[in-house]
Amino acid sequence: DLVAPVRRWSAVSPPCALRDALAMLTAVIVACVTSVHPGQVSRLSLTKVKPGGHMSAQAPMDPRLADPCTLPGDPSLVLNVNVQLPDKASFMAAASKAIVAATGKPESYVAVCVNDGASLIWGGTDAPAAIGCLYSIGAISKETNGAFMKDISALLAEHGVPADRIYVNFFDVPRENVGWNGKTFAG
Repeated sequence: DLVAPVRRWSAVSPPCALRDALAMLTAVIVACVTSVHPGQVSRLSLTKVKPGGHMSAQAPMDPRLADPCTLPGDPSLVLNVNVQLPDKASFMAAASKAIVAATGKPESYVAVCVNDGASLIWGGTDAPAAIGCLYSIGAISKETNGAFMKDISALLAEHGVPADRIYVNFFDVPRENVGWNGKTFAG
């Protein structure tokens, strides 16, 4: 049974729509590791899903398998906009807070890069528009993406960029594909 070895998610952890998917992925990973390296899984002390979908653990889990919403990650936004932002630092600070509000990640992990006055056309015109990418380890979901789009669209509207001329691509990045401090988040 690949669903049995899952972790209990605390009710106080930040909101993260990826919990169920991560629990299933964790179960699959644990099952795979168990089949190849049986001794490695014993320190995880995982138990079965309880009725009602609640998960439990007998002992602390390996931190690499913890809720991605509570781990340091790389919520980073790269945004290109073809209008000049009169106070780019304030805009970037507001965008950072929008990422925190949507993802539940601590602001100390958030990076924002805004390229204003960019050469950008949309639909063949250079009318105000924006394109960007939001990357994160976990915390990328329909709900978080929608919350972020609402906030970033409101911020850009203040600078004349209509919501129907904004594209943001969202990427849930594996820990091993994010580098920081001379290594990746996977180690």
